Amino acid sequence: MKSKILKLRLLEALGALLLLLFATPFLVVIINSSKNAIEVKEFPLGIPENWFQLFTNIAEVFGRDNIDYIGSFFNSFIITTVSLVAIGIFSAMAAWVLVRTKKNYSFIIFMIFLSGMVLPFQVVMLPLVRLMQSLKDITGISFLDTYHGIILAYIGFGAPLSVFLFHGFIKSIPMDIEEAAIIDGCTKAQVFFKIILPILKPIFVTLLVLNGMWIWNDYLLPILVLGTGGDIQTLPLTVSMLAGNYNKEWSLILTSVLMAAAPVVILFLFAQKHIIKGMTSGAIK
Repeated sequence: MKSKILKLRLLEALGALLLLLFATPFLVVIINSSKNAIEVKEFPLGIPENWFQLFTNIAEVFGRDNIDYIGSFFNSFIITTVSLVAIGIFSAMAAWVLVRTKKNYSFIIFMIFLSGMVLPFQVVMLPLVRLMQSLKDITGISFLDTYHGIILAYIGFGAPLSVFLFHGFIKSIPMDIEEAAIIDGCTKAQVFFKIILPILKPIFVTLLVLNGMWIWNDYLLPILVLGTGGDIQTLPLTVSMLAGNYNKEWSLILTSVLMAAAPVVILFLFAQKHIIKGMTSGAIK
């Protein structure tokens, strides 16, 4: 009995230590975003003298002429929202068709999707840019520095993991449910949107949050497709513009980082129940 209590206390201490370890970077951002530039350089780990300096820094970020923070926020919101909806719907449809199609080629297509999970992004980032340039020459439609170009890229890179998770979840759904719906007169589209999609809600919400955090915070793909100084800038690109070649205003950089991270943190706090439910449901089934 004593040994079990001791193990429990050790696990609690380990959990507290891990919490402190992972929360420290976020706490450092909060502390330094409430300082001016001099305080950040001289006392990076010290407590701010005036916590209301945070609001001054926020006002200064919004007032900068060389960046459009509000515009970048809406750009990130549009790109993230459209990409998430497209990834979720298309991946669920693809996984459903692959599960219900009992053919050899469905397994081959599923393996092709899985190969996208193990292929490093650094291998394809330059061919991706060249492909978009070639598509413009062929079709006359520009894919660089456009909403549809970056959204298509996110769909392509987000689909493999989503199809994999949806595929495992759909395999646990009895075929009898779909057959009963078809007997009642439902079309294939109605079966998917009215029967299958509501059942996928737990894993759907899980993927929305995970992909949402990735797309919202991503820097490498936007800088390749959108570039710096273009018409469309996301929040990570805008934050990077505060870091000059000779001067880095860390108080403003960390303030903008805090503002950019806040929506994701709030979303995660509200959706964590669905994330845990989606993960455990997929594991049990």
